[in-house]
Amino acid sequence: MLAHNAHGGYSYANFFAAPPATLTGKYRVLSIIEAAGWPIWPLILCSVIALAIIGERLWSLRQNVVLPKNTLAHAVQAYRQNGVTPQLLAQIAASSPLGQILAAGLRNEKRSPAVMKESIEEAGHLVAIDLERFLTSLGTIAAIAPLLGLFGTVIGMIEIFGSQGPQGSNPLALAQGISIALYNTAFGLVVAVPSMVFYRYFRTRVDALLVEMQIQAVKLVEIVHGERDA
Repeated sequence: MLAHNAHGGYSYANFFAAPPATLTGKYRVLSIIEAAGWPIWPLILCSVIALAIIGERLWSLRQNVVLPKNTLAHAVQAYRQNGVTPQLLAQIAASSPLGQILAAGLRNEKRSPAVMKESIEEAGHLVAIDLERFLTSLGTIAAIAPLLGLFGTVIGMIEIFGSQGPQGSNPLALAQGISIALYNTAFGLVVAVPSMVFYRYFRTRVDALLVEMQIQAVKLVEIVHGERDA
């Protein structure tokens, strides 16, 4: 809030002062959103979407979900006991993304190693698309969040210049413009930086998982064709 000072002017001290201790965290957040103005809402939407994507990818890209331990060993054991059956292929494919790749290879176990590897590569492309799900959206949020913050800054500057009049500046409009500019700039960075960090992390994680799955699939081809012991 603005208050008259002793010289008849306005003081901005109360406006930028910390909220009273009696305010709860909820009211503090609401006051920040109100001070930031309507440009903050696209950034809030981006932050909610980014949090949802980060949580979903952290859960889906776990090691025991994508590359369960001993998946290759169990697949080879079942193959040697019963051969390739529709039930075996369905069971392996349903177990994990790695299982989908191994099942694609076993489906062509009577073909040459080159054909098996080709079918594995095709399945790997499909698995890669699934592992990279939502990452493009997360990267887009990381890229546009600073721009949305800059947009809010421009809106705040417009408010500041709009406060200028023949009789001088309007202190309320000036303070509102400053708060819109600063809050939106800060919140844009708050959304962009974690989004970019997790985007890079997930990309690296997916690449590492794909390499490990490729290694496991090549081992399967070599085992099926007698070029490697299990």
